[in-house]
Formats: sequence, structure tokens, C-alpha cells
Amino acid sequence: MQTRKKYIFLTFLASWLLLFFFGGDQLRRLPFFSGRKAEARRNWPHWTDRFLLKNFADPEELQRDGDPSLLSPRERRAAWLSIYKNSRCRMETCFDFSRCEKNGFKIFTYPRERDQPISESYGKILTSIERSRYYTPDPKQACLFVLSIDTLDRDHLSRQYVRNVDEKIRGFPLWNGGRNHLIFNLYSGTWPNYTEDLGFDIGQAMLAKASFDTESFRPGFDISIPLFSKDHPQRGGEKGWLYQDSIPPKKKYLLVFKGKRYLTGIGSGTRNALHHIHNGKDIISLTTCKHGKDWEKHKDTRCDKDNVDYEKFDYQELLRNSTFCIVPRGRRLGSFRFLEALQAACIPVLLSDGWELPFAEVIDWGKAAVVGSERLLLQIPSAVRCIHPESVLAFQQQTQFLWDAYFSSVDKIVHTTLEIIKDRLSPHHSRSRFLWNTLPGGLLVLPDFSTHLGNFPFYYLQHGSSPSGKFTAFIRVVSQAGSLSQPILRLIQAVSGSQYCAQILVLWSCEKPPPPSGKWPQTTVPLTIIQGRRKLSDRFFPYTAIQTDAVLSLDEHTSLSTSEVDFAFVVWRSFPERIVGFPTQSHFWDPEQGRWGYTSRWTNELSIVLTTAAFYHRYYHSLFTEYLPAGLRELVDGLAACEDILMNILVAAVTKLPPIKVTQRKQHKDTMPQQVKGTAGAAGSRRFSQQQDCLNQLVDWFGYMPLVSSQLRLDPVLFKDQVSVLRKKYPRLEK
Repeated sequence: MQTRKKYIFLTFLASWLLLFFFGGDQLRRLPFFSGRKAEARRNWPHWTDRFLLKNFADPEELQRDGDPSLLSPRERRAAWLSIYKNSRCRMETCFDFSRCEKNGFKIFTYPRERDQPISESYGKILTSIERSRYYTPDPKQACLFVLSIDTLDRDHLSRQYVRNVDEKIRGFPLWNGGRNHLIFNLYSGTWPNYTEDLGFDIGQAMLAKASFDTESFRPGFDISIPLFSKDHPQRGGEKGWLYQDSIPPKKKYLLVFKGKRYLTGIGSGTRNALHHIHNGKDIISLTTCKHGKDWEKHKDTRCDKDNVDYEKFDYQELLRNSTFCIVPRGRRLGSFRFLEALQAACIPVLLSDGWELPFAEVIDWGKAAVVGSERLLLQIPSAVRCIHPESVLAFQQQTQFLWDAYFSSVDKIVHTTLEIIKDRLSPHHSRSRFLWNTLPGGLLVLPDFSTHLGNFPFYYLQHGSSPSGKFTAFIRVVSQAGSLSQPILRLIQAVSGSQYCAQILVLWSCEKPPPPSGKWPQTTVPLTIIQGRRKLSDRFFPYTAIQTDAVLSLDEHTSLSTSEVDFAFVVWRSFPERIVGFPTQSHFWDPEQGRWGYTSRWTNELSIVLTTAAFYHRYYHSLFTEYLPAGLRELVDGLAACEDILMNILVAAVTKLPPIKVTQRKQHKDTMPQQVKGTAGAAGSRRFSQQQDCLNQLVDWFGYMPLVSSQLRLDPVLFKDQVSVLRKKYPRLEK
């Protein structure tokens, strides 16, 4: 009996083991075994769960495009590998670093062929490179090469498609299999699959491409750039739409979309489902199928109604009045809508699976955009509603920073691409992600100057630090007499008497040699003579002798007292990113002349502090000399007093802030021979005209007017108050 029970038990156990081994998958579907799992799923609904989302889109509508010709991800990858044989390229394997060692990071653009037209957008890209400080016309000095063949549009159905590119580039003696080459592309592939096919073998070249697929992207080698239109400005660009005190805490709409709906083909699945989230109140999602030549042949039952609703709303108004903007994929992964949303401070909600976001190597998009999934479209409304208002404002501010720093013009897009490549050449001496994602941005922070945050004027407040407590007086002497005048002797004595002065540097820019050391006054601080090259831009050269954070820039005819110097330095330490000084001027728009005007009249408005008596951070010497192209410095050297204007424009472009004027004695206006007094004298008129020309040429180069006007002047506490002199810290300023 016992033996029989044992055999029955063993038979039963063996049967269960066989059942679990061969049919366990079906057994686990039984309610008894899947109860806990089903309960867990209910706590986090899946978009494919028909029982939980009964009244919404059919999952098939979101999963498929309805076009059987679409390639799977594996097929797309295989197609890409068949075209680009060097898919595993990295900087270490496909880039010749030795070309960059002798002359640094220099870029050569191939000569343009007369019989080969280029698109407007590619012309802007080449112009941006040729205007940059990295451009060289000598290929022997080049570290990086850019083709003159227009490779932006590689859709063979496009009129701008260039044929026989393979044959052309193989004939270039510098091609070298694409090594050390950079290729730009905005559109790849064609109907119906829109693959990554460029129609030619890029070899070992780096690819700066829009709508980059993460499967095709070679990290640390390729660069993802944004898709921009042919109307995108060459330089400057429009400002973002977010202004101080101009945003309501809650905008009219929470989430909006207005755009094309594809009835068939790639990209149609996501856009066809967008109507499901439209509620007509705070979520507006409008699509139209009225585009293309054959739209009526393919239109569905929703087309007519969608087209009517589509015309009820203005796209620009939706952008201005919405907190979030849906940015779905189009035929390709990227779209113009991405940059439009950034500019409008409408937080992008990205629905483009597999898109390598623009400049993601350095930009933290988690601070400026919501990265969604095309498969979780129906969860987007509830997800954005959960974002706290403080986070919403932080997102909006970051969109404006990124737009202005990297995307508002073709120049910025191209220069960001180049700076990323340059950082790869010296990883130990490159910008951190913090610098790329914090004002003023990676383009304006030079790693050649320093990689330590405390050496820049922008980050003291964030890190709770302050600039050094001493300054370097930098006096420029241009007098042709070759001897020391009384004004310069008095100036040296006044400056050296400051408790904050660390050293005095004299830039001797005269034909005659400087007087011997015995002729110079005795000072309590070191006094050093630097022989200049007799160029106006010399005063902003980054001399190694300048060791302090603060520089007090002076002219030989400047008249200052020790109290004025002390007070101005104390003010500057509170505003180390700005120019703080005494003599001021201002700009204005002259509608009659149709150009910018320039005035030295004493008015309440100011936008320029002359560097004949001003404090600023020594970093601006490096930025002036190394960031600006040589052409601008040559312009400065050819026009009178143009260096003052350029330095003020540069600092304003970096900080977006006006300079600060401090207490100024009346004698400044009378003793400063650099000032233009009305129209007195032919020389004064000529000088003033040159300053006007300088201002307008600089505005044209920057693409906009960077100067910011202000009515602020800072005086000491109790300045000119009727109280005891003993209560005043700077009583001599009132004399």
C-alpha cells in the first residue's frame, strides 16, 4: 500500500513538472497565478491594456503606420551599416590629432565651384565657418576640413539634391577617406522609408546631422544638430519670447499642437493619434491632412472636420499662450517645431522615439524639455499636469537660455558644433556640462583661459565666493612727447595710494622709448612698463603680468582721486561681470538716418562706460583677443575710440546687462581730451563720425544691438547729504 502511494505521488509530481516545463507560459496566464502581477499592472496602467483604456485609441493605431513597406529598426540598422562602413568610428580611430598639434584648431573650407550652386542654408554654414576665429585659407594649417559641396538635402527627389557626390569627393586630394572632415546634413533618405542614406559614402568623416537616429549616431564622433529653415538668420537672431514680469503664472493653454497629419507612411502613427488628447479647453491638439498633392485621394472620415477646426486657431497665438508644446516626429525625427517652441518659451514635449537630441553631448535637455514616448501619448496630459509651477518656470527660463546661447542663429549652431569638436581634442582641458548649461554658455567660456569656475566673472554668486580684493591699474600712454607729463604723474600717485591697488602696468605705445626707471615716480606698489605695438586693441591683450581679477583701465590724461578709485573698486566687487566706471556715453536709434546714433552728452541714459577710467574683469581681455575674430580687431585699430565701443558691446553681449556708472566729478568732462564736445572742431567731428561708423559696423557683425541702456548711477552712502563729514566714508568725492 505504501509503495503504491509512493508511486502515485511521484507520478503526480512528475506530471506537474512536465506541465510547468512545457506549458508554464500558458499556466502563468491563469488568474490564480497572475493575480498579483495583474494588481501591480493596475497601479501603473499600460497604454496597450485595452481593459484599462477602453475608450481611447486602438493600440494598433499607435503601433503601426499602415504602410507594410516600413523597415523595422533592425532593417534600418542593417541598411545604415551597408552604406556607412565606418560605423564604429571614434575620435581615437578615425581622426588624425597630429594635424591639430602645430597650428591648433584651424578649419579649411574647400573652394566653391562656380558651376556648383549651393543652397542658402549651406551658404550660411560656410559663411559662419569663414567668419569664425578658427578659419584658415591655408589647407596645410588645417585641422578640420569642410566640403564646398552642398550635402544638406540628400533626398533625391529634392531639387537641391547634388548628384555624383562620391565621384567628386574621391577626386579631392585632401579627402583622405574622409579623415578629419566634417559633413553637414539636414535631410536624409526619401519616401517612403526616410532612412539615414546620404547617397554617398562618408568614409571616416564626422557627421553633423539633423534628425539623427540613436542607432546610427556614433557617440563622441558625430554631432546631432537641430533642423532649421532657410530663413533662419545668419547671425544675431530674434530674442526669446519670455520677458521679465511678462509671464502669467498660468497661461491660457496647458498643452498645444497644431500641424500636419500624415494619412499614410512613416510618422503617421503618432500624428494620427494626437486628436485623442484634445479637450478643447486647456489642451488644444489640431491636425490637418490638407497638404501635398494627393491628400484628397487618401483622406479619411476625420479630415473634413479636422480641417475646419484647424483654421480656428492661430499657430503663433497658441505658442505664446501655452505652457507646453507637443513636438512630435514628422517624416523624419526632427522638425522646425522644436526651435519654434524653444524660442516661444513653450516647453517642448518630445514625441520622437530614437531621436538623438541636438548637442545632447553637452546640453542637459532634462532641464528644458519633457522627453515623452510615442507609445505613451495618452499619458502625456496627466504627466505635464504634475509638474510643479516652480519647475515650469525653471524649464521656461532654460529654454530661453538655450535658444539664445546655441540656436537663435546659424552662426551659433555652427560655432557650437565646432566648439564641441574642439573640446574633444583636449578632454582634460574642455568645458564641463555645468558651463554648457549655465549662463553665459559654453561658447563664451574659454577653456584656454581656465577650467576653474572661480577664475570667471560669472559664477561668484552661485558658489558663494567673491573676486580677489586687489586690482591691477593698466595705464595706456600714447603721447608723442616721450616724456612723463604732469597728468600721468598725478594719476600714478592717486592710483598707487589706493589700499586695493596691487600693481601698476604702463602700456607704452609711443614711437620714442619709455623714460628710464629713475624718471618714474616712487610708488608703494610695483610699477612695470610694457612696450606696446601702437595698436588700439593692445590695451585689451591678455598680458600675463595681469594677475588680479580686477583691471582698472586708464588713459594717461585721466584725472581720478584715490577716493574715487577706492569707491569704484568696492562697487565693482559687487558686480564683477560688468564694466564699472566714470565717463559714460549712450546709443540711440536715429529714424531719419536709419542707423544707430552715438552721443557723449550728459543725459540720464547710459549704455557705454569708456575704458579710459573703468574697472572690469581680466577675463574680458582673453575674450576680446581670442573669442573675437581678427577682422573685428583690425576694425578697432582703424577707427578712433572704437575699442571702447567694442569692449562694451562684447560685455553686454555676454552678460545681457548694462554697465554701471559711479560717482563722477565734474572735472572728468572738462579734462578728458578723448571726449567729443558737440561739433567743435573738424578733428572732433571726424572722430565722432568714426565712432558712429564703428558702432554700426559692430552691430552689423553681431547681427543685433547688444548694448543695454540704464539710468543707474551708484553714489556712496550720505553722498552730498547735509550731515557731518565724519559720518561719510568718502568725503573727498564731494569736492
